[in-house]
Amino acid sequence: MSILKHPLLYVGSKGERTLYTLFDSGANLSCISPDFVEDLTEAQPLGRIRQIANASEGHYIEVKEVVRLDFYVDDILLSDEFLVVPGLSEEIILGAATMQKWRIKLNFEDDRVEVDPKVAKMQLI
Repeated sequence: MSILKHPLLYVGSKGERTLYTLFDSGANLSCISPDFVEDLTEAQPLGRIRQIANASEGHYIEVKEVVRLDFYVDDILLSDEFLVVPGLSEEIILGAATMQKWRIKLNFEDDRVEVDPKVAKMQLI
């Protein structure tokens, strides 16, 4: 498991905010703390409540809501779904599914987050 943490701009239907983003290849899905949702967008109920395992054996967190947000990496507009996770220790976590979807690479040697140039060329003008 490898991680990097960088500030990224997030944009929702109600506003925008820079959040310190934990890029976590060990997390499958992307998550956001409920503390930041209200400023950005309206949370939507999940069709089914999800139970997410955490580091404590046998302990699960109940997730009932989801949000969709735009975000920028090196001025490249990306978008994805984020589970609203109560008690999340980070502002926002970008998980492996989002990183794979947008071909985001973690460059630990230079402490950088990079988006595949092919993704940048697909941006709408």
